[in-house]
This record gives sequence, C-alpha cells and structure tokens, in this order.
Amino acid sequence: MEEKWYPFDTLKESALASGLLGGLPRGIIRASSDLEMKPLWSTSSSRSKVDPSTRRYLLAIPVGIKQKDNVDQIVRKFLPENFTVALFHYDGHVDGWWDLDWCNEAVHIVAKNQTKWWFAKRFLHPAVVSAYDYIFLWDEDLGVKNFNPGRYLKIVRFEGLEISQPALDPNSTDIHHRITIRARMKKFHRRVYDSRGSTKCSDVSEGPPCTGFVEGMAPVFSRSAWYCAWHLIQNDLVHGWGMDIKLGYCAQGDRTKKVGVVDSEYIVHKGIQTLGGGGPPGRKASNTEELTKRHSAGSVDPRMEVRLLIL
Repeated sequence: MEEKWYPFDTLKESALASGLLGGLPRGIIRASSDLEMKPLWSTSSSRSKVDPSTRRYLLAIPVGIKQKDNVDQIVRKFLPENFTVALFHYDGHVDGWWDLDWCNEAVHIVAKNQTKWWFAKRFLHPAVVSAYDYIFLWDEDLGVKNFNPGRYLKIVRFEGLEISQPALDPNSTDIHHRITIRARMKKFHRRVYDSRGSTKCSDVSEGPPCTGFVEGMAPVFSRSAWYCAWHLIQNDLVHGWGMDIKLGYCAQGDRTKKVGVVDSEYIVHKGIQTLGGGGPPGRKASNTEELTKRHSAGSVDPRMEVRLLIL
C-alpha cells in the first residue's frame, strides 16, 4: 500500500477542526474554578440541592471546636445567600462538626496549629477561587447579629468597593483603629477624621490609618483584589500582622475610593485569641495557644521571628 504524505499545514488544520490540537474539545474545559465538591458519579442523593453556578461568593473561616457555636451562627447568616463555605480546622477536631446540618455542604481543610493567612495562601489560589465575585476571609470570633451578607454586597457593588469590611460595633472587645468603628448615621465610610495623637486625619489624608484601610479580622475582597492580595501573602506567614497595611495596594485603583467600611451592616469583634499569641492577664489560653507554648522557649513566641519579616 502506497504511503501518502500531507503538508504540515493541512494536518494542523484537520487537527484543529477535530479538536485534537490546542486542547480538548470545546465544552470540556471550564474557564473558571471553585471549591464546590463535584463527585464523579451523579445520583439524586449526591447532587447538591443548590445549583453551583449560583454560588458566586465564598466564606472562608479558620475554626476551632471551642468556637463551634459562634461559627454556626456566622455560617447560617451566609447560607441563604448561596455562599460556598470553607472551614480551615486549625485544631484537627473535624468530627465534632458533623452534627450541624450544613456541615456536609462545607469544604473542610485540616492543618493543626496554622492560621488564616497560611491556609489562604495554600488553598485559596486565585485560579482555584476564580468563579467567586467576592471572598469573605473572616475570623471565627465575630458576632453577626446585625449583619446581613446580601445587603452588604449590594452596598459594596453600588459603591465600587474592591476591598471592604463591616464596621465594628463600638462595644467590641478588640478595636485597634478608629476607622473601623461604626458610624451610626452612615451607610458606609471611606475615611476617618481625627486630630488626636501624632497622626492627623483630614480630607487630604491619603492612606492608613485615615483612609484606604481595613483590618485583617473580616476583610472582603473582589475577585480582582484577591488576585493581588494572594500574591502579597508570604509563604511563611503565620500571623496577619502587617497584612492590613498592605491590602490597600490591591484596591484596583485609588485606595481612598476603592476601600471602605460598611456601617449599616456591622459586626462585633469579640477578640477571642485562638490562633496563638498573647492575651489579657488571667484569661484561659485557647487550645492553639497551648500548642504554641509547647514549641516555645519560656515566654518567647517563635512566631515573632516571622512577624518581623512583614514589617
């Protein structure tokens, strides 16, 4: 049988037409990714009751079993808005969560004695969460009685905030910056005015702590802002110190306009230290603090060495 040879261009055109060159046939490869669990089999019991395509938002929280009740309250606020929920178990106690009716729908990631930013760097790569319009990267010690995620997102979209956070109730246990305190008569604010201390905050202020700033306990990122913020997280980061100062660089424009605090949907920061570090005298140490002590020499916190790299 006589062998036939074809010009390369002819072979290339034929391969492209059949979908054999340059990737798989159209429709097989998805343009974006998410954290939804998709089993290989398809049964009525394994299919989610909620269409994954409607889950355009992600809530990710580092959790310990001691804060289970509070985390349950937080998650139940977000579920009606079709959020995907990811729990980062820093204490290893996953089995204690299965009695919650929403637990099977959540994504559970376990790594003992790690922190929120460590988990985020390794498991929330921008390509992995590219399907989500907004990413809520929250702590577990937040009170959400006066917070509604649906109303919050409407404000963020309308005002064009790429990075934001809900305001803190003035009665919160842990408040570090005046800009995060709730303004009772406002829907949201982008700056704070303060003539006290060495830093004077006025209309001409262009950066933290006067404007363009959110804290690390409850940041909310747009997809584009998270793409930038993820690259700012150090691979060895074990604490959020310094991250909030950097976040303004990811505002996708003028940080004085693209970063803001939402007052009408506010939270309470309870200030429960569960991810290591010091605390007020007489307070019982958390499970993670106990783990930290095991690796500490005397009263020295070994994490300080890494924290200093951020400054």
